[in-house]
Amino acid sequence: MPAYIRPLFCEGKGPFRWAALSGDPEDIYRTDEKVLELFPDDRKLERWIKMAREKVHFQGLPSRICWLGYGEREKFGVAINEMVRKGELKAPIVIGRDHLDCGSVASPNRETEGMKDGSDAIADWPILNALINAVNGASWVSVHHGGGVGIGYSIHAGMVVVADGTPEMEERLRRVLTSDPGTGIARHVDAGYEKAIRIAKERGVKIPMMK
Repeated sequence: MPAYIRPLFCEGKGPFRWAALSGDPEDIYRTDEKVLELFPDDRKLERWIKMAREKVHFQGLPSRICWLGYGEREKFGVAINEMVRKGELKAPIVIGRDHLDCGSVASPNRETEGMKDGSDAIADWPILNALINAVNGASWVSVHHGGGVGIGYSIHAGMVVVADGTPEMEERLRRVLTSDPGTGIARHVDAGYEKAIRIAKERGVKIPMMK
């Protein structure tokens, strides 16, 4: 986790999941093409999407997951909303993520193991993440614990926002899909990670405690 995942978290990069409420796999295939169109230089993303289409079978509602960073999540979410508005998709798309994400979890035995400032078990961050997502307009926010490590050993926040094609939802998507990974960058800035500080400055993330 500290060696590979944490540097990604410092970029606000984490899991981005979406499901087709139409139940039609074609809606997911169209969004596959859209995400590849939006990020043509991301070879890892391209390799994953192509492999997922070939090897990962749908269960229940057709869905997809990939890892996107700060700015990328908002861009893709707004693009999906636009596809719904134009009738390119048969029904709204539900956008969420895993409980494992850059700013939504306190799990000292996994995601936040060995934090630079010793804040492994500080649960304020996932609670703050949930509150911010709620006021920014997420369709559904949850707080839960135990993911991947057992009940009582972690606390994490989940969120879902529905892209229904409306202008109102576009604004909510912009807010939620910016602040959600932004919380993760802030969490790692606060812990003293140089990469997070650099990313925040490069991408204009406003963090009060950052000098």
